[in-house]
Amino acid sequence: MTSLLPGPVASTDAIRLALQSWPEVESYLQQCRGVIIPLGSTEQHGPTGAIGTDALTAEAVALELGRLSGVLVTPAQAFGMAEHHLGFAGTMSLQPSTLLAVLHDLVLSLATHGFERIFVVNGHGGNIATAKAAFAQAYGTAASRGLPVAPRLRCRLANWFMAGPVMQHARALYGEREGQHATPSEIALTLHLHDCLIQKQRPLPEPAPCGAIHGPADFRRRHPDGRMGSDPYLAKPEHGAEFLSKAAMALRDDLETFLAAA
Repeated sequence: MTSLLPGPVASTDAIRLALQSWPEVESYLQQCRGVIIPLGSTEQHGPTGAIGTDALTAEAVALELGRLSGVLVTPAQAFGMAEHHLGFAGTMSLQPSTLLAVLHDLVLSLATHGFERIFVVNGHGGNIATAKAAFAQAYGTAASRGLPVAPRLRCRLANWFMAGPVMQHARALYGEREGQHATPSEIALTLHLHDCLIQKQRPLPEPAPCGAIHGPADFRRRHPDGRMGSDPYLAKPEHGAEFLSKAAMALRDDLETFLAAA
């Protein structure tokens, strides 16, 4: 079967939507109707993790996926649903209704131009439910507006940190110390991307165990330093390079299947 992916490119500049002109996007749409949106969050990641972790990692995976596939990548949506982290300085959250509206409008904008397959590379678990609701609403809006692509419009949420090879590698490297938030796997990827973050690494006390998530005050009480069962000091930059490669390769197969689906 012939691949529906445009094909690998030498530089991520070639697949950044922000660096294309509108005629170039029109030309791209003659060969491919897919596009990648990186979706992250701006929230605390423990006492040593970067607040931008979820956005930085989602964008990096999306760009590497774009480089491998030739599919266009939009600018990252760096703000997500992080209400439960608002007890920690620096967190910036959208309410679920706001995030739903933003994703709905982004999908409709792309569909208006003829994009039929919207592949969202997500870096934050708190975005999952709202993103899926936004997709459902976008389908209805596209149909009600009579957009030509409405019958073929499909959206897919791809959580890079939940890709099989990524989770398997995290278990092999960190075992139960991976935890659920401020995990060494995501911190490792940021260390690979930004050398300046390595100096923040230091041993930490035992983290609070994983548990239920309610409001910001309850989260801060249960998880006083922001971690959920994780030991980010185990993270290494070389691990991050491995996670980036494994995530992009796994999502490339998922993307190709998605583009080919009816």
